[in-house]
Amino acid sequence: MRPENQPDGQKKPSFIKEARRAQIIESAIETLTELGYANTSLAHIAERAGISKGVISYHFTGKTELMERIVEQVYLDIAQFVVPRTEGETTAARALRANIRAVAEYMRGHRAQLLALGEIFNNLRSPDGRSRYGAVFNEPIYKDRETLFRLGQQNGEFRSFDPRVMSVTVQAAIDSMFAYWVAHPEHDLEAHADELADLFEHAARAAPPA
Repeated sequence: MRPENQPDGQKKPSFIKEARRAQIIESAIETLTELGYANTSLAHIAERAGISKGVISYHFTGKTELMERIVEQVYLDIAQFVVPRTEGETTAARALRANIRAVAEYMRGHRAQLLALGEIFNNLRSPDGRSRYGAVFNEPIYKDRETLFRLGQQNGEFRSFDPRVMSVTVQAAIDSMFAYWVAHPEHDLEAHADELADLFEHAARAAPPA
């Protein structure tokens, strides 16, 4: 049997409630993609979803929380797609390549999610006026890739370098890849990802014994 409560003691939302929240999130993503952040209102999202604005307010406290839930959901979906494609690799180099390639594959089939993330990242602000999703938001990603690079160094695959610098650089390159694809939809995203994988594998690779 499925537990009635979540680990924090809160009652798990019903299937119907979960389905409604998913519908609202999907409609919000589509609205962001079409209208942009500034013009995306709860009224527009409700109209697209075929529900009343009050239904959205029942599930989310406002636009800010809805935007945050979109980011959480998309990143969860990315992780669920990417992790199974990397955890079975037997070397750090292959895991790095699989990671970069899998992220590209996911986004190829989820362009609307990528565009929505861009709108949210560029516009959503914290109460103090700072960007809600700055560099600190990428910390878990940096740590995961840093761990991967350290593993490669420990097993002799990778040369000596600062794993944090390399991790930040990889993520910056991936972000730039997606930005270019947004501007040029005809661009071969997977081929770009393979080039990045080649680049970073060569940059990290240990020199062969003399």
